[in-house]
Amino acid sequence: HAREHGIPLVHYSTDYVYAGTGVEAWHENGTTGPLSHYGATKLQGDEAIQRSGVKHLILRTSWVYSARGKNFLDTMLRLGRERDRLAVVEDQIGAPTPARLIATVTLLALREWQRGTMEDGVYHLVARGETSWHEFACEIFRLAREAGEPMAITPDGVAPIPTRDYPTPATRPLNSRLAVDKLETALGITLPDWQ
Repeated sequence: HAREHGIPLVHYSTDYVYAGTGVEAWHENGTTGPLSHYGATKLQGDEAIQRSGVKHLILRTSWVYSARGKNFLDTMLRLGRERDRLAVVEDQIGAPTPARLIATVTLLALREWQRGTMEDGVYHLVARGETSWHEFACEIFRLAREAGEPMAITPDGVAPIPTRDYPTPATRPLNSRLAVDKLETALGITLPDWQ
């Protein structure tokens, strides 16, 4: 119906469409290779939209967090109040990306898209830089303490562990780095660093 009525479609996708190998940032035209059913179905959705002929933006993002809802930030703050020791994965690398940044950039992209200055297609929308879940947790605890939050844990209480010691239902990519050059060029912006 969107194609028939000329309604543009914005679709949010994920780093899980990539194999998660190596240390280089994935580019939008890079080889995909999902490791999980979740990643495979997200890629199928991306491809179906591209084949449909509908005017579209596919925004691939990763490591999304917010002050609201269940996410890594919320979980770490809760656990950091309750425990003085935690083990957090250190060998998965990506860029923690606030939901507010995704919303703000989406609005900017829609404006440019409607003006015809931005092309249809796939774009990566994440914060710049990179870190591990372990380093992100340490930064959360450091900033929470700095802000006066009552924390039982300190960054020194966070033990780094490999992914193999923290099994999850969906296999997570070790390399979740996403190149953002295409989006920055299209919008004439520089995305902020994850910190």
